[in-house]
Parts: sequence; C-alpha cells; structure tokens
Amino acid sequence: MAASDVVYWQPAYVALGSNLGDPRRIVERAITSISTLPKTRSWRRSALYRTVPFGPVRQPDFINAVVGVLTQLPLEDFFAALQQLETELGRTRVTERWGPREIDLDLLVFGRERRDSESLRLPHPGIPGRDFVLYPLRDVAADLHIPGLGRVRDLADRVSDRGMQRLA
Repeated sequence: MAASDVVYWQPAYVALGSNLGDPRRIVERAITSISTLPKTRSWRRSALYRTVPFGPVRQPDFINAVVGVLTQLPLEDFFAALQQLETELGRTRVTERWGPREIDLDLLVFGRERRDSESLRLPHPGIPGRDFVLYPLRDVAADLHIPGLGRVRDLADRVSDRGMQRLA
C-alpha cells in the first residue's frame, strides 16, 4: 500500500438539537444514526441538555447534545452524510432563522480543517457564543483546541448558562 493510499481517522464533533415532535427521542436516534455512518466510529457523546431557544422566535425548548466521532470519510462526504441524515430524520428546510426544527446537525469541527464557503464554515462560527453548543462539547472534549478560537473549556467558561438543564 502506497503512502498516498493511507486513509487517516479524523476527529469530528457534531452538535445536535431538536424541539419539535419528541425531541429527546429524535436526538437519541440521530446520535445512533451518526455512529452508523460508513467508515465512522462513535467516540464519545455528551449528556442531553434542555435549553431555551436561541434567537427571537417564540418556540418550545430544545434538547441538545454533542457527539464526537472518528471518521475516515473525506470532509465533503461526511458533511453530505450529515445533511442526508437530517432529511431522513424529518428536517425540513425553512427560511426562518433560528426557528423550530425536527433536527439540526451542525458540524462544529473536523480535524484541523478550516473552511469558509457558502455551504460550510469550519470551525462552526457559532461555537464561541452558544451555551447549548459549548456545554455539551465540554462534556465530550474539554481540552480540544478549536482552530482560531481556543480551548473548549476556556470558551465555555466565558459563556453564561441561559437556564440550561442537564438531563439524566
């Protein structure tokens, strides 16, 4: 096998959220589905958190979590697989920013990748200001250094808890 044929395992971190239907069940199902993606192994997952919605739209509380995986899929394939999972789990694309949703899967970090395209920005630009991302991410990878942002533990310490509830 040539060195160019070697496929390395990349760590990836995905934020999950739902506030329609049965959000807890949907998030649990999404976590299981992510772990069954080809060439992907589930590594670690956070607790589930009940969180108040972010943004100006009145809506039910969310259930949020973060899952860490190792994958041999190329970035574009992994991202496409996440988008396909959203569709399979009932996500309908709406134009209302920060509105209610059946499921939301946000790719937060993929290895040391940095991207800034219309369809994908890495690391995810919302990480530093969102308790519903940072607190579960701290459960999974407190010492992770996010390129251009800093260490997860330090970022989480700077963001106030907006009434999050860690679920058993």
